[in-house]
Amino acid sequence: MDAQRDLDPNAEEFIRAWASDASTSASLALLVHVEDPPGAPDEANILREAVHQNFCRKAESTRRRLRALLQRGRISLVIGLLFLAATSWLANMIPGMADGGDFRFILQESLIIGGWVAMWRPMEVFLYDWWPIRQEAKFQDRLAAMPVQIRYASRTAGSR
Repeated sequence: MDAQRDLDPNAEEFIRAWASDASTSASLALLVHVEDPPGAPDEANILREAVHQNFCRKAESTRRRLRALLQRGRISLVIGLLFLAATSWLANMIPGMADGGDFRFILQESLIIGGWVAMWRPMEVFLYDWWPIRQEAKFQDRLAAMPVQIRYASRTAGSR
């Protein structure tokens, strides 16, 4: 296995599923059982590096995704606040208009509600969307840091 390659998607999914069942406080370690006899002398190091590099790259990619989400959230917040300020100002200008009765009330309320709806996305980002991505990056960091060993079938059960 070349350390520069990604892990096999099935192997990666197996590792992720196995590790996700463990407690977040539990130490993780990966023991790979191999039926073939030992190959190259540095085979264990190559596997270890491949696993670590794979999950390090995934963690960094997840952190980039989190940074992009938070940047979109900040931009959405500025847009939402400006829109809310504009709709609130317009709603406050309506009472000065000639008597409009129910139409004036509906227009005022619609402007205020529209302004608050514009705040929906930034509130969703900052209240809910960011933390699962952060948890995913932490999980991938745990996988990248776990010890990796190979155990060959040709060795006795007691040797490591």
